[in-house]
Amino acid sequence: MSASGEPGRLRRAWRRGLDRFRLRLSRAEALPQLGVLGILTGLIVGVVMIAFRLLIETTQAAFLPGGDPENYEALGYELRLLLPLAGGLAIGLLFQWMPEAARQVGVTHVMERLAYHQGRLPLRSAVLQFFGGALSIVSGHSVGREGPAIHLGAASGSLAGQRFGLPNNSLRVLAGCGVAAAIAASFNTPLAGVIFAMEVVLMEYTVVGFAPVILAAVSATALTRFKYGAEPAFIVPPLQLGSLWELPFVLAVGVAIGLLAAAFIALVRLSATHSAGVAFWLRATLAGLIVGLCALLAPQVMGIGYDTANNALLGQLALGTLVLVLGCKLLATTASIGLGLPGGLIGPALVMGACAGGALGLVGQWISPGHTSSAGFYALLGMGAMMGGALHAPLAALTAMLELTANPNVLWPDMLAVIAAYGVSRQLFRQDSVFVTLMRARGLDYRNDPVGQSLRAVGVGAAMDTRLAQLDRHSPRDAIAATLARNPRWILVLRDGRPKALLPAADLAREMAEATEPAVIDLLEFPAERQQIAPIALQATLQEALDALDAGGAEALYVTAQTAADVAHIYGVLRRTDIERSYRYS
Repeated sequence: MSASGEPGRLRRAWRRGLDRFRLRLSRAEALPQLGVLGILTGLIVGVVMIAFRLLIETTQAAFLPGGDPENYEALGYELRLLLPLAGGLAIGLLFQWMPEAARQVGVTHVMERLAYHQGRLPLRSAVLQFFGGALSIVSGHSVGREGPAIHLGAASGSLAGQRFGLPNNSLRVLAGCGVAAAIAASFNTPLAGVIFAMEVVLMEYTVVGFAPVILAAVSATALTRFKYGAEPAFIVPPLQLGSLWELPFVLAVGVAIGLLAAAFIALVRLSATHSAGVAFWLRATLAGLIVGLCALLAPQVMGIGYDTANNALLGQLALGTLVLVLGCKLLATTASIGLGLPGGLIGPALVMGACAGGALGLVGQWISPGHTSSAGFYALLGMGAMMGGALHAPLAALTAMLELTANPNVLWPDMLAVIAAYGVSRQLFRQDSVFVTLMRARGLDYRNDPVGQSLRAVGVGAAMDTRLAQLDRHSPRDAIAATLARNPRWILVLRDGRPKALLPAADLAREMAEATEPAVIDLLEFPAERQQIAPIALQATLQEALDALDAGGAEALYVTAQTAADVAHIYGVLRRTDIERSYRYS
């Protein structure tokens, strides 16, 4: 074989192998293939997260006093005001310059793409999120890095899948893998990353979904621990409940922080709704001004604020300081998130929870001295309760507290506080999670019905009928006989080389047996149960196929994909009964 022929043979073999891989991934139970993709996604996301964190921390260390990335408190009054104001203006002009579609970033963007676009995230928005998120954090806005991390992680998984033309049902899983890997890599919390991805973003629990997400979190954590070590985010002494008699007070703390979480969600909704028609550059600049004004009173509101949370856990903040930081942090975060700055809200929520819990712990010590645990213990309870109440993710909040502090003693009392906060926010005040609230402020909703989940988990390749043959509309009898000899179930009738109708092979066989003339048969003329057809991409899910049948008036879909330049291959046909059968047995 010539040297020039060998690369061509290898390319054809690669395409055939990739084609088989895609078809396997279209099934709901493609666990080995998804596991491999989960590991690869975790490694990719780990590299992206390291780069994102290095960009932020290197920039912060270059201008903050002492080279400390958290040392915004040491800035003078002028810089506390001007830095977030200038950062907001710069972010606003950057985003205003980009097309409207590219400006959508953050967790709500990921949830929207999962709900309405089968997990297909665009590259341009991810690039804007990378630099816009870094600029927002560096300039001292009251945002965290987990929002950009989640977007970048989901985009990394989705874009890799899109690059290889993988089916859309696997793109959703890869986006979930990216979310888990991003949380795990950013905060050294692999278990919390997995739970967050399943509980908040994907909003579904399946064994097939869990396994690749876990593998992604493990591989991403391995990379970041190699770079940054295995130390937890908060270094605190052992904290635990002093007495069972404190449980009523723990419940009261959970209720109080549930009220705080509900207020935070309501304020974010008001801010996002009333600013929807304002130019983005003006919104971002206004957010920077509000953050700057808050920073004049409490510089602890600037940046992620983990140093402030850690001080609260150590019991080093007075009651007045905790209350002041809490109020300013609430206002600054509401402005930053509600007005659309490209940052996360989990970090600020943890800081608010730490301040609220620490303050309530000090009040408890004043009411019952000697019988109430330390303020640091209640600060830790407050962090979990605020995360659970604002995000409506109690399990993710509990696992995050365990991994962020490496303190298992706090879990069982925090379970009571987290569920109390969640119940007050969700049931008493009827608040949606802050992410769903932001989606609805944009006129969107999150489709999460069980039927839709099942249909989105399966690709059309797993349900299509491949017993298909193709014939031109005007076909000679010998060609028809040769085709029927292969025992197809369906005949795809072509007109001018394009699919026109779907014909049962049994009807064509009956026509051949009953009529001996003419020599050439018009497949669109003799009596038969022909079905109107429409195309559907091999990458599509059963949810997309059902939507196409409902919207287009077609009775059947033919599954197609581009295998080479300008060459489309038809893999099979899909009818509503095939979708229903796949749903019943999936």
